[in-house]
Amino acid sequence: MIPGSEIYSDYKEDPDEFLTRTRITVSLVLIIFLILIGRLFYLQILKGEYYRHLSENNRIRVYRIQAPRGLIKDREGRIIASNRPSFDLVFMPSEIRNPRAAAKILSPVINMKEEEIESIIEEAKEEASFRITRLKRDITMNEVSFVESNRLDLPGFFIVSQTVRNYPYLTVLSHLTGYISEITKKELQSEEYSGYKMGDFIGKYGIERIWDKTLRGIDGGRQVEVDAFGREISPIKEVEPIPGHDLKTTVDLDLQIVAEEAMQGKNGAVIAMDPRNGEILVMLSHPAFDPNEFIAGISREKWLNIIENPDKPLMNRCIQGIYPPGSTFKLVTAIAGLEEGVITPDTILYCPGYYPFGNRNFKCWKEKGHGSVNLHRAIVESCDVYFYQVGLRTGVDTLSHYARMLGLGVQTGIGLLNEKDGIIPSSSWKRLVLGEDWFEGETLSVAIGQGYTSITPIQLLTLVSAIANGGKVYMPIIVSEIVSREGFLLQKYLPTIVRELDINPSTLEIIRDAMYGVVNQPHGTGWSARLPDVEVGGKTGTAQVISYDSRRNGGTKLDDHAWFISFAPVKGPELAIVVLVEHGGHGATAAAPIARKILSAYFEKKKRAQNDKSKGS
Repeated sequence: MIPGSEIYSDYKEDPDEFLTRTRITVSLVLIIFLILIGRLFYLQILKGEYYRHLSENNRIRVYRIQAPRGLIKDREGRIIASNRPSFDLVFMPSEIRNPRAAAKILSPVINMKEEEIESIIEEAKEEASFRITRLKRDITMNEVSFVESNRLDLPGFFIVSQTVRNYPYLTVLSHLTGYISEITKKELQSEEYSGYKMGDFIGKYGIERIWDKTLRGIDGGRQVEVDAFGREISPIKEVEPIPGHDLKTTVDLDLQIVAEEAMQGKNGAVIAMDPRNGEILVMLSHPAFDPNEFIAGISREKWLNIIENPDKPLMNRCIQGIYPPGSTFKLVTAIAGLEEGVITPDTILYCPGYYPFGNRNFKCWKEKGHGSVNLHRAIVESCDVYFYQVGLRTGVDTLSHYARMLGLGVQTGIGLLNEKDGIIPSSSWKRLVLGEDWFEGETLSVAIGQGYTSITPIQLLTLVSAIANGGKVYMPIIVSEIVSREGFLLQKYLPTIVRELDINPSTLEIIRDAMYGVVNQPHGTGWSARLPDVEVGGKTGTAQVISYDSRRNGGTKLDDHAWFISFAPVKGPELAIVVLVEHGGHGATAAAPIARKILSAYFEKKKRAQNDKSKGS
């Protein structure tokens, strides 16, 4: 028998089995062939773009170069918001095969939890596998050295350098400059930030927020060839970023520092303006915050410490703090009384230390009273009883009219976010808001700046500036110029007169003369603001927080707010200042000395400049 013939004979005897086996063999070959074709289709068609990117990114890497943000300067060109070099730890998601292993290596070095690192990597892989993603901003040189020396164990991770914002004066100017932080996903979805990308930094507060688009530049980019370990071999192409424009502000850094030092240990606001043009020279809110903490991403713990702080360091008290004006409002009552003809400068009213009205006595701050006083003395010594009576004669609606004319209870238009209105009550306001009629006894409280009345410090600054300059209400200016990085003037913000007061010039002269007396005459309540070589005008204010006797009930939080408003020189005013010390007690002792320090610094600086100029000539 021929070898193998028995197998053939088996098939010959059973042809169906032979056919079945042949079909199985052919089917297996076809299945294997289809699997190969499917795999090729998957790799070439479905995942072709992915592997093309992967291949390309193994050879070419594209770095985004963020444009340096424009500088913010004070009125003399000193930089108050700058940029500094920084290093970021970034990664290419598609190149990271084992996120858990990478997280374990990096966690103890960059002070991030393993779970957090792994979560960031996984999220980036899902959302944009081929987009460079930041893991940690502004890392230390030790962290840079560790990543660079462990490249083989950290495939896909590398270091990029760029500039970040820097605020050299920390808390001194924080409410004015504001701060920047990385854009959020929610902000990216808004129309306002159309064209922005994840990783962009935007202004979140203050000048940085309002002039964000001006300060931003145009990003550049860099293409480099890299090896299999992500190391750069050679540059391919680079597009230089275009820096943002610079801003020149109106603030005087020297005066701002003096104000900050004078407010140490106190809560409140200091704001100063040139009454000749509306330029803001000082804007200080205390306590403040360090804007540098927001740049690298503030921790949850620090953020909670800030927003849960009862002293509210993020609130700009200059434009957002709402307080009773206290006795500073007596200037409004005096102007209303003179303009409406219910009093003259020579009108004499008697103060026994209280004013009986209805079934109660409205007290004067001076328990034994001031005796017979005219308007000038009533302002100089801040007699409550005098202004109770003037307020009753004018009526609450007339007081409201003049208060609003002078800038109280309305936003100034300074341009910063969340400026508050405050409240200047009237009979119609009470019916609208409370659904009640106005009682004449309530007018007594309004006449001395209490009751429903509440204003912001910048509104009082508008008032004192208008009195000082003879009746012009200026819109406050905080940015004077926009300048290109090459030094070309792009825009200049000119003084804007919002309105001129419909008040007799002689009335304003009477008020200015009385404000001079407040500081310079015997028994004047603002004596502590007096300067030896400069005539200062002012008005103190003590605003009750809860009740007349609240400050005696224990704890400084129940003390009255202390105000002092001032201008100088009395003839030809150059500077107007408002100082508020929360729970400071009396304006004369808590607020006026702070104003004095700023006025003194201003005129000493002016004198030095004049001396230097005369020596130079």
